Formats: sequence, structure tokens, C-alpha cells
Amino acid sequence: MTQVVLGVDIGTTATKVVAFTPQGDLVASAEAGYPLHTPHPGYAEQDPEQILAAVIEASSAVVQQVGAERVAALSFSSAMHTLIGLSPAMEPLTPSSSWADTRADAQAERIRASTGGLGLHRRTGTPVHPMSPMVRLAWFHEQEPKLCERVGFWCGIKEYVLLRLTGALVMDRSIASCSGLLNLESLTWDSEALAVAGVLPEQLPELVATTHALPLADDGAAHLGLPAGTPVVVGAGDGPLANLGVGAVRPGMAACSLGTSGALRVMVDRPVVDPLGRVFCYALTDDLWVVGGAINNGGIVMRWALEALAPDLAGEEDLLELAASAPAGSGGLLMMPYLLSERAPRWSSLPQGAYVGLTRAHGREHLVRAALEGVCLQLSLVLESMRAAGLEVGEVRATGGVMRSDLWRQMLADALGTPIDLTEGEQGSGYGAAVLGMVALGLMDSVADAAASATVTETVRPDAAAAGVYGELRPVYSGLYDALAPAFGSLKRLAPALPLR
Repeated sequence: MTQVVLGVDIGTTATKVVAFTPQGDLVASAEAGYPLHTPHPGYAEQDPEQILAAVIEASSAVVQQVGAERVAALSFSSAMHTLIGLSPAMEPLTPSSSWADTRADAQAERIRASTGGLGLHRRTGTPVHPMSPMVRLAWFHEQEPKLCERVGFWCGIKEYVLLRLTGALVMDRSIASCSGLLNLESLTWDSEALAVAGVLPEQLPELVATTHALPLADDGAAHLGLPAGTPVVVGAGDGPLANLGVGAVRPGMAACSLGTSGALRVMVDRPVVDPLGRVFCYALTDDLWVVGGAINNGGIVMRWALEALAPDLAGEEDLLELAASAPAGSGGLLMMPYLLSERAPRWSSLPQGAYVGLTRAHGREHLVRAALEGVCLQLSLVLESMRAAGLEVGEVRATGGVMRSDLWRQMLADALGTPIDLTEGEQGSGYGAAVLGMVALGLMDSVADAAASATVTETVRPDAAAAGVYGELRPVYSGLYDALAPAFGSLKRLAPALPLR
């Protein structure tokens, strides 16, 4: 009987659970979703209990598919930058705010502009941005001081789920490294970051390795249909685990995740800090780190285009066919696709979406294609920043929902000017979590073993002509941020007086 490890991937809109053998065979999977609430402008929150219920639902479904006797362990992946306030009795006092929450944009701008702002980024590896839990903690202490007086502990969504399943409040160093609170050199909480956030070290979870295992408690076991004491490997952030999931752990090999949002990351064997603060640095294990950048606007731009520009079309396939009818470069039309503000490489919540270069000659096909090209051009700026920080990137392995589209694959390869390798399966972070669990249990010697087993099924090479077009457009696109920043600021100030309806 072959054992399996369950990779539990707590995502932004759903939890996906996959069961893998040590040989890399996927034998079962399940998924359970949950809503993202936006009760006020800038807020992006979720109910921790709904997410816990989804974890239990999807995990127990996989346990039933494979049989409890085969499950060697559960190992976790989680969306990064989440934040929950717990009472001293460890009950939620706040919703779980997500990486998409921008309520703390004023605090982020102020901290980043301060004399110590860049220093915080350099020491913690986390950009000073509203996504950062450190910045959101500063918001809570300024805007909700009475609530903060009631909070005994601060943690993220994975820590809360593990607390309910095992009874222990711990945080792995990967999730801690994207909190804005962890010092990369000492791997302890950074005193200056804690002071900015207004929290004490004792209010944060115990720091543990990503391979640290906890025993499944009686209540958790009853919910999941597993024996009490089953190892629960703490795991890591979904970004670093996506690199592991597609085998992008060698120097010079980047992983590109492009789903609702997107990211580009390369693995290194020690923390690397960009002096200009354009890229992040997060941990996978104590001796493997990822450096790169994330963007807010990925596949969500395509969904917006379908709803706003082509509601008469049947679905995304028809929209992509329309976009493909326009040439590369969309006839000189550029779109800054900042529908949800933006992150890398500027790390500012100021920008908004904009079309530039629109003429009477442009049609709907150009508007749609320019929107998709804007996503790919933004990722090309991230790649440019990574190389400027001294990182060599020669290969890119891509994963994510939009990579099922031939048009998206080709546009990304053309915009990056780099071949794109596609790997077997689409369970990047979940598989990465399962691999980390296998390493923790000794079922696999190292993460390098998993990288060697990742199978490339297709390579998309850049089209020379299209890559040349995007190469010429890239500096123009990059310069639009500075050119439009004053207008973005003015519109943001006017927005409260300009309702949509």
C-alpha cells in the first residue's frame, strides 16, 4: 500500500487539497470555495470559520477517496500576507484580511516615504505596501485602538487553521518572512518593524521551520476522518511552494504563476535584498529563498474585459479569439491594467487602470488585447527588476489558470523574451506542500528530488517579431507610471465625491 501526503493549499478564493505519492503521482483531489467580502472601499476580508470549514470539507473528501490508512501526513500551503486578530482565548476578533486589502494605503505611503522605510524593506524582504501585515497592523493601531486592546495574538489564516486542527499557535518562517516583521539575517522578529506595527513579540506565534510537524489533535482528527496524532507539517507560503511545485529550484530558473493575480520568482540559496526595494525576498526553507515580485492584476483583467467590453460574448474563449484578431502591440494602444491597484515593481497602491494611445482607428479587439498585453508587460517589468537586482534568469516555468490559453502563453513568452516551459499538472503550490511534507517525514531526501521529477510537457518560444514589438513598448509602458502618478493622486482624492452609481 503506497502512502500519500495531502497538500492542503489555502488560496484566496478556495482551498484545494491534493494527495500525492512519493513518486509524484496525483491520486486524489478536492476543492471547497469561500467568498471574499469587500464591505468598504479598500477592504478585502474573509470569514476564518468559513475557510476552516472549507479546509475540513476538502481534506476529508480526499481522505475518503484514498483511505485514512494511506495518509502519512497533511502539509500546508497558504496565501501570503493574511492577518487575523485573536482574543487572549484565541478566538477571532477580526475577519481574515487578505493580500488584496488596501485600506492601509495611507500608512504604506507614509512609512515608505519615511527615513526608515527602505530600511524596513531591506531588512525584512517585504515591500512596504498595504498587502504587508506590518502595514495593516499600523492601520489597526491607528484606526481601531480599542479593538487592538482586546487582541491577545495576531496571526494569519494558516496559523488559525493549524491552531484549530492541532491546538498549537505557530508560524513557519516562510509566512513570517512575508509579514514585514521578520529580520532576514537573524530570522527573528525585527524590533523596528514591531515598533512600527505596534505589536509585541509575545503577541505573535512561535516561529518554526517549514518542515516542522505537529500532531493532529482529537477534534481535528474527528473532523478529517484521520487518526489522532497524524503528522501535520506546518508548510510554507504558496508563492515559494509554487516554485517547488513546478521544479523551479535551480539558480536561473524562475517560476511564473498567472491566475487571478500573478508573480515571478527565482530560487536562491541565501536572502538577496534589492537595494532599490523593487523585489521581495521570502523563505521556502532555512536554506532556500525566493526573490521576485507579485502583481495584483492577472486573469482578473480578462474577466473584467469580458464583463465590461464584451458582455455579448459567450465566455473567455470567445474573448481570447477576439483578442487574437488584433496584432501584437494592439496598434500602439497600451493599457495599464491596474484594476486592483498594483504591487511590483513600484509597490504603490496609488495607480489605477488607464488606456493610453487610443484613437478612432482602434476597435474592441485592440482594447481587449491591450488589456491582456498590459498584464504580460507588467510581468516583464518584474523580470527586468529581478535582473537589475543581480539575479540571472534564463528559464521560466509557468503555471496558473490562464496558462491553458495558447494566446496567453505566447504573449507571455513574447513579452518576457524568454521561452516558457509548462509542466505536467496544475497543482503547483499543493504539490509543493506535499513535497515539503515528504521531506519532513523522510519519504523524500530533498526538495531537489521533486524538482528533478517535474516533467516539462511543452515549451513556448518567443516569436521574434512580437518580442521585438514588446521590447520597444516596454520602456514606454514603464514610463507611464511616473507620467500619470499626479493624475492618479488627484483622482484618488476626488473619488469619494464621484460615486459610480
